[in-house]
Amino acid sequence: GFLFARKPTDNKSIFSEEKKMKKIVSLLLSVVLVLGLFTACGNNAETDTSLDTPRDTDEVYKVAIVQLVDNSAFTEMREAFINRMRALGYDEAKMTFDIKNAQGDQSALNTICEGLKTADYDLVVPIVTPATIAVVNQELSCPTVFISVTDPVSSGILTTMEAPDKNATGTSNIVPVDQIFTLAKTLTPSVKNIGILYCSGEQNAVQTAEKAKAYLSANGFTYQEVIVTNSGEVQQAAQSLAADVDAIYIPIDSTVQTAMAQVVEAANAKKIPVYGSDPVMVQSGALACVSVSNTQLGEKSAEMADEILRGKKVSEVPAVAMEEFQYVIGKAAADTLGVTIPSGDNYTVIG
Repeated sequence: GFLFARKPTDNKSIFSEEKKMKKIVSLLLSVVLVLGLFTACGNNAETDTSLDTPRDTDEVYKVAIVQLVDNSAFTEMREAFINRMRALGYDEAKMTFDIKNAQGDQSALNTICEGLKTADYDLVVPIVTPATIAVVNQELSCPTVFISVTDPVSSGILTTMEAPDKNATGTSNIVPVDQIFTLAKTLTPSVKNIGILYCSGEQNAVQTAEKAKAYLSANGFTYQEVIVTNSGEVQQAAQSLAADVDAIYIPIDSTVQTAMAQVVEAANAKKIPVYGSDPVMVQSGALACVSVSNTQLGEKSAEMADEILRGKKVSEVPAVAMEEFQYVIGKAAADTLGVTIPSGDNYTVIG
C-alpha cells in the first residue's frame, strides 16, 4: 500500500485563508447592496414628482393652446407657459404646441373648441376666461390647465378651487380693485367720478366691473359705466365717457384692451387718467395698474400641467389664485397728465 504523510497544521495559514474568505464575502455583499440601491433609484425615478425631468421621457406630448384673441398680455402668458415647460424638461422633441387663435370671434372660438373633441391632444391650455369657458363646455377627455381666469368658480369652470372638477384646473388672476383705486387716490387725489368701460360679452370683465362698482359705492366715489359689445364700439364709448368723468377704469377685458390706444386718446383729450388691470394697458398708454404678473401666471400653470402629465389627477391639483401684485405706472402718461410718480421699490415705472 501507499503511505500518505500529512502536512502539519499551520494556524497562520488557516487564519489567512479565513481573512481572504471574509473579504470576498464582504465584497460580494457590497456589490449586492450597490445594485439594490441602483434598482431602488430606478424605481423611484418612475414615480418621482420633482420638477426636474418629464414623467415619461419616451412619450411625446401634444398640447393645444387656445385664445380668443392675441395681444401682448396673452403672448406673455403663452410664452411663459411654453418656456417653463421647456425648462421642466419637455423640449421640442418631447412636447409640441398647437396655438389656436379665434382672432376675437366668439363663433370661431366655439368652432375651435368643438374641434378639440375629436383631436388627439394630451393637454389643452386656454388663456383667460372666455377661452376657458368655451373649452370646458366641450367636456373634453384630456385635461385642461387654464391660464389667468378671473373667477373660475363664478364662471362655472370649477365648483371649488381646492378640488377641481370638470377635468380642469389652473391659475386665477384676482383683480385687486381696492388696491387699484387706492393707487388712484395716491396718484390723482382729485378723482371722484370714475368711468368704467367694458365688454358685456366677457364674463371676466363683467365680474371685475361689479367688484369695482361695489368698492366705489362703499368708499365715497361715484361711477358711470359704458358697455360695448365689440372693439369697434370702443372709440365712441371712450369719447362719451371721457366727457363726463374724472378718470376711466378698464377691467380685465381683452375686447377693450385691443383698442386701448383709442381709450387713451379720448382720455388725453380731456386730460383725465386711465387706470387698467394689466401692465399691457399701461404699455398702451394707461397711467397705472395693479395686477398679477402675466409671466408668473403662465409659469405656474406650466408647473401644474407638469404635475398632471406625471400622473396626478386633475382633481388632485388645486386651482391657484395668484396674489403677488405689481404696481405699474406709465411715465409717459404721468408726464402728459403732470402726475408725480411716488418714490419707492413698490412701483415699477415703464415707458
